[in-house]
Amino acid sequence: MKRILMLGAGKVGSLIACLLTETGEYQLFVGDASEDVLRRTQELGCKNLTVHAVDANSRESLEQFLNAHSVDAVISCLPYYCNFTVAELALKFGLHYFDLTEDVTVSRHIARISPKLGTAFVPQCGLAPGFISIIANELMSHFESLETVKLRVGALPVNPSNALKYSLTWSTDGLINEYANLCQGVENGKDAVLLPLEGYETIEVDGLLYECFNTSGGIGTLSETYRGKVQTMNYKTLRYPGHCEKIQFLMQDLKLSQDRGTLKRILENAIPQTLQDVVLIYASVTGKQNGQLFEENYVKKFYPKRVLDRLWSAIQITTACGLCAVFDLVMQAPAPPKGFVTQEGIKYADFIENRFGRYYQ
Repeated sequence: MKRILMLGAGKVGSLIACLLTETGEYQLFVGDASEDVLRRTQELGCKNLTVHAVDANSRESLEQFLNAHSVDAVISCLPYYCNFTVAELALKFGLHYFDLTEDVTVSRHIARISPKLGTAFVPQCGLAPGFISIIANELMSHFESLETVKLRVGALPVNPSNALKYSLTWSTDGLINEYANLCQGVENGKDAVLLPLEGYETIEVDGLLYECFNTSGGIGTLSETYRGKVQTMNYKTLRYPGHCEKIQFLMQDLKLSQDRGTLKRILENAIPQTLQDVVLIYASVTGKQNGQLFEENYVKKFYPKRVLDRLWSAIQITTACGLCAVFDLVMQAPAPPKGFVTQEGIKYADFIENRFGRYYQ
């Protein structure tokens, strides 16, 4: 039985813990600094799971745990800024490493320190980045030459009830980070830096109108992998119409992008959480097939469902199952990959047939 340290047991981490321990093939040590989180994790009743007080913001606390417990891998479900330390200690202790980060700076740091031999370092697991790169890479492989790749993902309340038409379905820190940081893409065949909350457009899916705009991190490493092979590539977040204008007012006009702590408090005080959400994934690839201009799309909606006798939100399911599928493919491989592993390096056929990836079917 493989021994895993999972750091952070919030919205997504709690489902990851349930899914992995249910297999009977993984023993999980769940580390968190919050006694309430540890108590709720214990109350999940998962087999092969123990909880431990570990402060991932403290290098000393984390190092003490790793010195006292032999583990094979670490999964970080922590806010993006904690992952510098977690990844560095995974390298020091020779562990496989996985995270959910959308932060570009963190991912580049992990790429730089990834070992050339020994263990796999797999950041950006989950939904976006994560699965969106896997499905986009599959679509792109169907073309002789590539022109335009559009990646669009949104996690939205089914029944919006506030002016932002939004609910806090995942990390507030991550949300603000992707709204405020510069975005990567490709324009005219060259790497491009795009402004967040710009590039506004609308699309219609199943008779419903959505808006989308640039956000940071969702494109993952896909634009780097396909450097020089595609003319246009960008990632945008999907929201209900009107959201972008109000977020621009908060972040730009009121300058709260320069005071993220205040913005976080405002959002968490005013915007409710919900389990009644929908995740919309839209990927479009245009290029040449048999010498002719052609387009292929992947468009799918995911809703909450019961998993292991509990109701989980759509964003919890898509994010947790995205990580678990990639984690499982690496850890169960006869010869696990070594070094830095990109999401697009995971084959779609392997992902979708995996016991966790099947939730995406």
